[in-house]
Amino acid sequence: MSLINTNQDYLKTMGIAEEDPQVGVIVSVYYLGCAIGAVLFSLLADKQGRKPALFGCLTVASLGNLIMFLAGIGNTPGARIVMYIGRVVMGLGVGGVDSVVPIYSSELSSDDARGKAMAQEFQWNIFGLNAAFALNLLVTIHLGKTNQWAWRIPIIAMQIYPVGLLLFIERLPESPRWFIFHEREEDAKKSLQFISGEDKVDDELKELIESHQQESEGGTVGYLDMFTPSHPQFHPTMVTIMGQVNQALTGYGAISVYGPQIFELLGYDTRTSEYLTQGNYVSYFILMTFAWLLIDATGRRQIMLAGSATMIVCFGLLTMFGWLASDTEKYGIPVQAVAIPGIVSLFVATGAFGIGWLATPWLIPTEIFPTTARAQGTAVSVIVWGFMNFVVTLMTPILFNNLKYILFLVFAGTNLFAGVWTYFYQPETGGRPFEDNIEFFEKAGEQGTWRVGKVADGKFKKMPYPKGEDGESQPLLARVQDQID
Repeated sequence: MSLINTNQDYLKTMGIAEEDPQVGVIVSVYYLGCAIGAVLFSLLADKQGRKPALFGCLTVASLGNLIMFLAGIGNTPGARIVMYIGRVVMGLGVGGVDSVVPIYSSELSSDDARGKAMAQEFQWNIFGLNAAFALNLLVTIHLGKTNQWAWRIPIIAMQIYPVGLLLFIERLPESPRWFIFHEREEDAKKSLQFISGEDKVDDELKELIESHQQESEGGTVGYLDMFTPSHPQFHPTMVTIMGQVNQALTGYGAISVYGPQIFELLGYDTRTSEYLTQGNYVSYFILMTFAWLLIDATGRRQIMLAGSATMIVCFGLLTMFGWLASDTEKYGIPVQAVAIPGIVSLFVATGAFGIGWLATPWLIPTEIFPTTARAQGTAVSVIVWGFMNFVVTLMTPILFNNLKYILFLVFAGTNLFAGVWTYFYQPETGGRPFEDNIEFFEKAGEQGTWRVGKVADGKFKKMPYPKGEDGESQPLLARVQDQID
C-alpha cells in the first residue's frame, strides 16, 4: 500500500488527504481481519482438514482483493466504505493462510527441516512483495499519480497468487497428523506414501500413532484453557504471544509500509526514494537465503538474538543519520555523506529482520503445541500479529510525522527489549521432535521457572545437532552445507 497511499486519484476517490489519519486506518484494518480469519480458519482446519481450510482462505482473500479493486470504480458512491470492507475481507483470508500454512508446513516436514521449509516459504512471500511493489512502481511511472489505474492495476494483479494456488492445491497431500488425529490411519498411510515414499511409511505411521496417543491423554484444549495460568498450555501460549509482540516491536512493519517516506527523510526526492525502496525489497529477498541456510543450522534463538542486536545498531545509526540529514547545510556535511550510510543501515536492518525475525515467530508455535492445540496456538499467533501490526501501522504515520528520525531510536529500544526477552525466556525448539519441545514446558512447570537457562540445566538454550563421525559437534559451515545439500 506504500505507493497506493500517495496516489492522488486514490486519495481523491477515498475522500481523504495524504496526511489524514484514515490513510493509516485503511492500511491497518486489514490486520484486524487477519486476527478474525485466523480463529475461523483454524477451527475449520481442525474439523475439515488443512487443505479445505487453505482452499477457503485463498477464496476469501481473492474476494477481498476483488472488492478493493472495485472500490469507487466508475465514480460509484461509498468508495471508502467499500475499501474498508475489501481490506477486512482480504485480511480474513490472509489471516487464515497465516494460521493454516505454518501448521500444514510443519506437519509435512521432518524435524530437522521444519525451519528451512518455513523460511523458504517466507522468501517467496518476499518475492511476491517485490513483484507487487515493482508493478506498482512501474504503473506509477508510466501512468502518473493522478491516474486511477496506477493504483487499481497493482491491486487486481495480485489475484494471480490466490487463484494460482487454488488451481494447484488439489495436488497437495493432506496432513498425516490430521488424519491420525481423526483416526483415519489408512488415509494417513497414503499421505505418508506421497510425502516420504514406501520405505519409511510404516515407521513414520507408528511414530504418529504413538505421538497421538500421548497427546490425547491431555484431552482437548480450548482458547480459554490456553489463557488459564494453571493450564499446561498457558506457558507455550505466552511464548507464542511474546514472539509476535517482539516481531512487531522490531519496527519492520513501519519500514515495509512507509519505506519511501523513510528514504525521503534521508534527503532523497520522491522518485529516487521509490527506487531505493524497491532496491531494499530486492536485497531483502536475496538476504532471506541466509534465513533458510541458518535456521536449522544454528537454531531459532541464535538468529533471533543476532537479528535484534543488528537492528539495534542499525536503528541507532539511522537516528544519527536522520538527525544529520535534517540540516546538512548547518553541519557542513554533503547530503550523500549521510544518505548513503543511512541507506546501507536500512538495507542491513531489513535483512537482519528477514533472517532473524520473519519466519521464526510463525514457526515456533507449530513446534511447541500438541496436535490438540496446534491450530489454536497458531491462531493466537496470528491474532497477536494482527493486533500488533494494526497498532504499529496505525501509529507509524502519526509518530513519523511528529518524531521524524527519533522514531528510529524508539525502534532501537524496542529491539533491545525483544532481544533481552528472547535471551531469557525463548526456548530453542529447532532440531527436536514436537514431543521433546513439549518436555521443556513440563520441566519449567516442575521447576517453577520460565528462565531457559534454569530449566533442565539449560538444555533448551541450544539446538541439538547430529554429531560428526568423530563424535564432535559439526562446525557451522558443515551445518550450512547440510542445508544446501
